[in-house]
Amino acid sequence: MMKTNACYFLRLLGLLPLLLLACASKKEAADLVLRGGIIHTMAANHGTVEAVAVKGDRIVMVGTNAEADKWIGPKTRVVELQGKTVVPGLIDSHYHFQGVGTREYNLNLDGAISLEDFQTRIKNWAASKAPGAWLLGRGWMEEDWPAKNFPTRADIDAVVSDRPVYLNRADGHMAVVNSKALELAGINASTPNPAGGEILKDQNGAPNGLFVDNAMGLFARQIPTNSLAMQEGYALKANEAALAYGLTTIHDAGSDWETINLWKSLYEQNKLKIRIYEFVRGPSADVDTLLGRGAEIGLFGNRLTIRGIKISADGALGSRGAALLEKYSDENTTGLFLHSDESVYPIVKAATEQGLQMAIHAIGDAANRKVLDFYERAAQEVPAEARAIREPRHRIEHAQVVHPSDLPRFKQLGVIPSMEASHAIGDLHFAPRRLGDERLLGAYAWRTLLDDGNMIAGGSDAPVEEGNPMIEFYASVARKDTTGFSAGNWHEELKMTRLEALKSLTIWGAHAAFEEELKGSIEVGKLADFAVLDRDLMTVPEESLFRIQNVMTIVGGEVVYKKDGADF
Repeated sequence: MMKTNACYFLRLLGLLPLLLLACASKKEAADLVLRGGIIHTMAANHGTVEAVAVKGDRIVMVGTNAEADKWIGPKTRVVELQGKTVVPGLIDSHYHFQGVGTREYNLNLDGAISLEDFQTRIKNWAASKAPGAWLLGRGWMEEDWPAKNFPTRADIDAVVSDRPVYLNRADGHMAVVNSKALELAGINASTPNPAGGEILKDQNGAPNGLFVDNAMGLFARQIPTNSLAMQEGYALKANEAALAYGLTTIHDAGSDWETINLWKSLYEQNKLKIRIYEFVRGPSADVDTLLGRGAEIGLFGNRLTIRGIKISADGALGSRGAALLEKYSDENTTGLFLHSDESVYPIVKAATEQGLQMAIHAIGDAANRKVLDFYERAAQEVPAEARAIREPRHRIEHAQVVHPSDLPRFKQLGVIPSMEASHAIGDLHFAPRRLGDERLLGAYAWRTLLDDGNMIAGGSDAPVEEGNPMIEFYASVARKDTTGFSAGNWHEELKMTRLEALKSLTIWGAHAAFEEELKGSIEVGKLADFAVLDRDLMTVPEESLFRIQNVMTIVGGEVVYKKDGADF
């Protein structure tokens, strides 16, 4: 006790050299100590502590400031938190890594408030680019515009007609192009819809410039392929963006082997710091390769794991591509299935046999039911002994609109709902029109799934959404948009508690990647991944939650991000 008191008074006097001589324990000193904060451990008791110590890439002490003093040696980096909040490194369970990086290079239409603003941004972007080059962009959302109408090729032609333009809607399931792009792709009134896609037409039967889901692929051969140098730039930009938000792990929702090999090269060069849990996109030859090769787990010091397969069952709700059991309330369609059962189920079964994880995108209630049926069938056809040896932990990505009779099946089948809370506060402005009031009870049904005993893996779907975990946290607990608005039919009773919301971004995300023994909570022996926040997300007023800022990010004991002006 006397030694602890001496340490305390020496620290108060600022006499660090004497402190080190008097107080260093005989045990090997820590490399890093965080002390003097509010540290939410997310351990089994979900308690808070004052300090944590790190040796190498692992946590070696969780406890009081006095206990932390015993780990301080001459070379220990000590971060005085001054009351700031520490949480386990945040996990985004549905993230498009290269897409986030690409957003930094192409025209970002996020936040356009009207068709006129949309057109002005395109015109100004074109003026800054070389003549004739394709103009690429993403992020427009007509629901944010007064008229709420989709843009058309005529709207783009009015500002740029001399070069091809291709612009993705924010959700990535619809694109609008101009007439020049149609001309170069050879698309006209007689071009048939591809399977799983739709070319929207004007009143004369000609393409109006809007392409839904698989129809967007008609432009793949025309749009210039990005160089390896550009792809590397995208990855490094995405790395930077994720770390700045306090993310230490992202689950990448579908890439090919060429991209994964690029990341391996960047990890070898120590250029990537973020941890990536990877899904290979299918159906594809890349999936066949994974099924033949098997999982790759814990590469580059637990920075990269390749263990899953991502397939999209349907499209998105906003573009009316989500597959519904009954017709949309505002259109004579039930949406789209993007692949045949024959191309998807054999992959589900093979993955179940091998212990590879399926992550199938399903937004509409018909798509969710079909995917649950696939998983149930695989569980019946693959012997329980095989599944016990390598548990697949299959997931449904988004699980956005589920028929109430299907909600209990998630727990019954052991299927993980991987959901993005920010979709609910964006979609509340149009989902009631798409679905009608009755179907909203099964939409974004977090409370129902939680009460059934499920763990929800929280993500953002960036770049569809911003990728800021504090917006996801706010959306989970408020179920309101950032102005405080929530429609009367939006079922606020389905929201999460703050503790549940933080679990979804930490320990539940770790569980969804088989990594709960490595990360997701602050416990001795686990990876030293932390986010340091400027305010306590458990106590600040609800309306302030999405304004919380990350000020420091630590991955494996290494400080990989520090906000400019941070006072430590």
